[in-house]
Amino acid sequence: MSERLWELLADSFWQILIPGLTMTIPLTVISFAFAMVIAVVVALVQFANIQGLKQIARFYIWVIRGTPLLVQLFLVFYGLPDIGIVLDPFPAAVIVFSINEGAYCAETMRASLEAVPVGQIEAGRCVGMSYLQIMRRIVLPQAFRTAFPPLSNSLIAMVKDTSLASNITVTEMLMTTRQIISRTYETLPLYCVVGVIYLLFSTVLTKLQRIGERRLSSYGAQKE
Repeated sequence: MSERLWELLADSFWQILIPGLTMTIPLTVISFAFAMVIAVVVALVQFANIQGLKQIARFYIWVIRGTPLLVQLFLVFYGLPDIGIVLDPFPAAVIVFSINEGAYCAETMRASLEAVPVGQIEAGRCVGMSYLQIMRRIVLPQAFRTAFPPLSNSLIAMVKDTSLASNITVTEMLMTTRQIISRTYETLPLYCVVGVIYLLFSTVLTKLQRIGERRLSSYGAQKE
């Protein structure tokens, strides 16, 4: 590799990393936060077996999980203007990623809620707790501990999925890489650079996931 190429890779690393810190990470964090709100609400609706709302929740999950994320991005960003709804790239990406991830996380939360032993819910009723108190003090804390590993995996996957936002002109890491390639024509090395940066982000989140799992395990042992 020539000295010029090494200099290009060194310069490109920071040029790609900055959009990762200012666009990819914020897009991931904001979208995942909204997704968790959606997931908890949809999961609770199904867990409580609220007729009507449960069918709507199942329909939402069926549609979102059954259609590609890229199609959903195109539908919101390029399709909605046909009916007069025009969104900027970043808000459009947040909306789509939140709704998409919310459907998958809702199923994770539903399974975690259903994993809580029924006897504990009955015990809460016996001591006079209301339904909301049972959910807040007994069911949800245990469900979140159970759901933490798969939800963490979903967060890591979302970091990588944000690369699809480049297709609706969000200037995140992949879009920045393409712009640099269009000037330098160094395709393979630059795609390797952006791959390494995604790997670094995923590695940091994986380490945080393991720390969180250990703390939750020690907390659960103390509670027992």
